[in-house]
Amino acid sequence: MKFSETSDLYSLNKSTYVNLRWIACSGQFITIVVVQFLFKFQFNYLICLFVVFLSVLSNLFLNFQIKKKQLGNIYSTAFLTYDTLQLSILFYFTGGITNPFIFLIIVPVVFSSQYLKIKSSIFLVFLTISLLIFLTFFYYDLPHPDVLHFHAPDYYFYSIPIAIVTGLIFLSYFAAKFGEENRIRKKAYDKMQEIMAKENELVSLGGQAAAAAHSLGTPLSTILLTANELKKEFSNNNKIKNDLELLVSQSNRCSEIIKKLTLNPVIEDEFLDNEISLDSYIKEIVRSYEEISNKKFIINFDEFKNKIKSRKSPEIVYGLRNFIGNANKFCKKKIEIFLSSDNKSSEILIIDDGPGFPKDLIYKEKLGEPYIRTNDHKHFSKYGLGLGTFIGKTLLEKNYASIIFKNSKNFGAQVSIKWKNIDLKRI
Repeated sequence: MKFSETSDLYSLNKSTYVNLRWIACSGQFITIVVVQFLFKFQFNYLICLFVVFLSVLSNLFLNFQIKKKQLGNIYSTAFLTYDTLQLSILFYFTGGITNPFIFLIIVPVVFSSQYLKIKSSIFLVFLTISLLIFLTFFYYDLPHPDVLHFHAPDYYFYSIPIAIVTGLIFLSYFAAKFGEENRIRKKAYDKMQEIMAKENELVSLGGQAAAAAHSLGTPLSTILLTANELKKEFSNNNKIKNDLELLVSQSNRCSEIIKKLTLNPVIEDEFLDNEISLDSYIKEIVRSYEEISNKKFIINFDEFKNKIKSRKSPEIVYGLRNFIGNANKFCKKKIEIFLSSDNKSSEILIIDDGPGFPKDLIYKEKLGEPYIRTNDHKHFSKYGLGLGTFIGKTLLEKNYASIIFKNSKNFGAQVSIKWKNIDLKRI
């Protein structure tokens, strides 16, 4: 299963939800028992205990009969609906809107808003509001001692459901907003993990291929040398000579294939770079784009004097490739890349002569966020959803870089990628 598939689920964690329901049932049971037997306030406690008992049964069913670890949207909505109705029944027999615990009726809605689909949340919001209106006018008296002297005007009691509904809408909106943002970000992170898994797999395969090619070089040379010697010795035997010529030609073909597999045909044991500096990253990436692009790449290393070497990172390769690739995609004619360093920091500056970053995203500081859209219809198709920029920025920041986006004076895009030298050594 792909990483991204897990991000599309709207669900509740069953174990967490079951534990919360046990806490709720325990609290309800203790409250009923204390009010009835300790305070000796008279109310329909047997009905209330029966309602709590039904909740216990439903929780046992949820815990032992439903085997899934994650409750899907339908199951979650059904159980949250039950919890809302169960609370409403308890409040109906214990004072309705005057019960001091009435605010707890919004808890299932907040859960739904954050973790479930918007349709489920809307349904629970309307259900809760309807129940609050009902409990405002229809309910048994709040359990109290024989003589109750507390009195309040009707408009005070009517203000209670209004306050709760206001809080309900407020909390539901923000829970839904934060929940959606978390799902979007999780989906983007899952996509990033998928990409980096493929990247690491390719690096691993490349290393294995290079190692195999390097190891096979010596025995293949021995085979080729032996075949040539046998060819000289049996030059008068046409049958053996033809077989040996075929062996030599196939050995030469294998040798050419091995040369293509190796990262560097002339290296000996160290066929993989263990430590490289930032200019090596840039040279490697620019070289790959120059082979497929007709744009002009201008690289300036004049201010790059403090070359700090660090472990070669596929994440840095992908992050830099993303921003250089974006510059190549949007530029008109050229891409300028400046490398500079001093005793404290090292910086890569990528500038293109294209249309620049969308102004609406620059002003709102949205660049680097996943799944965003610009209102710039002129370049709408090119900008995409910002997922590549998010992944590149996240991978570089994971490797201690700081990223700044802005538009240059020439209206092109400018990306600054900066490391502290002490952090470069930690990579």
